[in-house]
Amino acid sequence: MGEFELIRRYFMPLSRLHGSRSIVLGPGDDCAIQRVPSGSDLVFSIDTLVEGVHFPLNYRPDYLGWRALAVAVSDLAAMGADPTCFTLALTLPEADETWLRDFAFGLGKAAESFGMVLAGGDTTRGPLALSLQVHGQVPIGAAICRSGAGPGDLIVVSGTLGDAGAALDYLEAQGPSKDEEFVLERYHHPEPRLALGTALRSRATAAIDVSDGLLADLGHILEASSVGANIECARVPVSPALTRLKGSEALDYALRSGDDYELCATVPEAIWGDAPSSLKQQLTVIGVIEQAPGLRLDGAAVVSESDVVGFDHFRRKA
Repeated sequence: MGEFELIRRYFMPLSRLHGSRSIVLGPGDDCAIQRVPSGSDLVFSIDTLVEGVHFPLNYRPDYLGWRALAVAVSDLAAMGADPTCFTLALTLPEADETWLRDFAFGLGKAAESFGMVLAGGDTTRGPLALSLQVHGQVPIGAAICRSGAGPGDLIVVSGTLGDAGAALDYLEAQGPSKDEEFVLERYHHPEPRLALGTALRSRATAAIDVSDGLLADLGHILEASSVGANIECARVPVSPALTRLKGSEALDYALRSGDDYELCATVPEAIWGDAPSSLKQQLTVIGVIEQAPGLRLDGAAVVSESDVVGFDHFRRKA
């Protein structure tokens, strides 16, 4: 099967999952054309996933299809954007039709769930790697950036943390327990918090998705906003499954492991107080932004750089 037949058979259908008013021209030409509505800003981000680095060797292709798009779309959620479309650059060792069918199935399920269409892309031969660029839109000036947090803002997070990081210990498990299945599902099928991101658009002063670990990602907000923070460890949300699996280590997973793709945001206390209960039920207050720089856990400074830094492609492990 040649490159163009591969595209026609497995990826052209993803450009027609549902209508998209913003895509004037999709796959099949030299470029795609997207029309951004009047009064909106275009928001876009790109993620690259490499086999053996971002996902295991011989990873299930349908899981990879979902996960690849979900982790990229999570960046749109963090900025409060409504998703529109994506492009895919796919490098394959060979044109394995079974693999392609299953990958396209997982990718299509994710695209349908997130309300997106494939606008274009590229295929080439080489070690398995994927680059996805996702596009979204927000009302002009309404995107949530990392740089707006101020002293007194509450730090909130969605869902539970640490589950997907713990799942790495069970990827090869035979007959996993219910708790292992729970954390594995969090890893295989992350859910970008899109609706929550748009709900935070008029309320949050800063936000980020938790991809590299809570301490590391919150640290990006603190650096961009020139502030510090204190986290109350007892407030950090941890699932019962993670607690049963990891015991006393569960908090450490919640603070330092990545791949959860939950949202971490800062919200002024007055705005939080007036927020609807439906929003508060999705978020947990875990701390407060402070004027003094640095990140503190229960008032004690996190002094070691390795305590804060999450996954880093170019940092050697000791």
